[in-house]
Amino acid sequence: MTGIAATLLLQAALLSTGSEAYTVAYRSSVESGKPILIYVGADWCPACQSLKNTTLAQMKRNGQLSGVSFVELNTDADPQLARQVMSGGSIPQLVLYSRSGDGWGRSQLIGFQSVEAVQRLIRPAVRSRAVANKVKTAKVAM
Repeated sequence: MTGIAATLLLQAALLSTGSEAYTVAYRSSVESGKPILIYVGADWCPACQSLKNTTLAQMKRNGQLSGVSFVELNTDADPQLARQVMSGGSIPQLVLYSRSGDGWGRSQLIGFQSVEAVQRLIRPAVRSRAVANKVKTAKVAM
């Protein structure tokens, strides 16, 4: 997905729903430059609950999600926003939007995931942000 298309999707999703948690995570991501990681699932979905209550809960406890703005979307509570964020109809999904020189990029994982798989998804985006921040800091110091 091109940077412009991802930006438009993020903005359209923000404007089309009243989901406060998503709005807060989106704004935090835009202001801080952090990637935004969106968990999309449902209460009735065993794989969703497993991903949410094991992998993601462990990562939160261990601070492994501190490099991203993280938000949970429930397909039943926010169906319109969930449809806009998701690719396809399978859940759970982890969708990562990250900013680069070309705009916003999009990556995703579908189904239950291990901590290692989620780390592989977010690590490049978090590292890219860290490198960009070092470059900005070096330019300001000059």
